[in-house]
Amino acid sequence: MSANDNSVNIENAKARYHHGDLREALIEAGLALLTERSVEDLSLREIARRVGVSATAVYRHFPDKQALLSAMCARGAQALGEAQVAAMKRAGGGTAGFDATGQAYIRFALTNQALFRLMMTTRPSADYLDRGIASVDDAMGLLRANVAKMLPPDSSETARQIAAIHAWSLVHGMAMLMLDGQIPQDEAIITSIRSSFAND
Repeated sequence: MSANDNSVNIENAKARYHHGDLREALIEAGLALLTERSVEDLSLREIARRVGVSATAVYRHFPDKQALLSAMCARGAQALGEAQVAAMKRAGGGTAGFDATGQAYIRFALTNQALFRLMMTTRPSADYLDRGIASVDDAMGLLRANVAKMLPPDSSETARQIAAIHAWSLVHGMAMLMLDGQIPQDEAIITSIRSSFAND
């Protein structure tokens, strides 16, 4: 399986910090550490050490660990959305493009396993939201937009919501079955994913 279109781009955190962007460096350090250990074993102190700053410097950007985790999830959602848009464009849009976004979702989950699981279990803290740093979930926005295009123009909002839930459940269920070793991480299975929409 090729990971080059789906993995989160993690740059050198210390290099970014020396260019003056500590917040980004902390996020990147957190993402890098997440590939080495579980989210339970991540600490703000260790992330600060990875970047080369004091623990107190972290709190200028993130009030607690949950806030940093939320920022890491936002980065993951952005990367997932970008991977899905790229896949949709390569497929030429329409139903084929919609199918490609689902396949990209599964590939992203397999390539970024720890981050994907974190994204599915983490919600921003109230304090983090109050500070106005929450970002739009690009992947979910893309799903809703694609569903709206696939369904008849006069479809109700309820019908659109249900269709989006069905489409998400299909690819998310397959991704989780693969992550949990219940079915093989097989590209042939991934590319067999098709939406139930007949309209192009």
